[in-house]
Amino acid sequence: MRQHALLKHAESYQEYMKQIQIPKLRGSIVPFNTWQQLAKSLKQLYKQPLHYLTNVQLKQWDKARINTEEEQIPMDNFMHPAKAEATIWLIEEIHRGHTSYDFLAKLWLNDPMYLAFVDPKYP
Repeated sequence: MRQHALLKHAESYQEYMKQIQIPKLRGSIVPFNTWQQLAKSLKQLYKQPLHYLTNVQLKQWDKARINTEEEQIPMDNFMHPAKAEATIWLIEEIHRGHTSYDFLAKLWLNDPMYLAFVDPKYP
């Protein structure tokens, strides 16, 4: 039963995310130390959520920097903020438009904390 409910929830979520247009006018220079920090700034700037999978991906990218020489260096020192923003919107476009409900539901079934990565703006 839980799997069926998650499938319906994933379907509803994915349909909602498909309806949100990726910002066309962008390129503001937002300083950032981490991918997740940049994502938070973009959500506030453009007043829209990011997909669950995008949020998870950005968290993984931040984790990948742990114990590296660059861990303490703000990311905008070695990656231009406009490039980083464009990267986020590119993966967001893929996640919003091309993620299957089944795949999402299976991920959520194995992640009891999945709602932590679903933006609270989702109805």
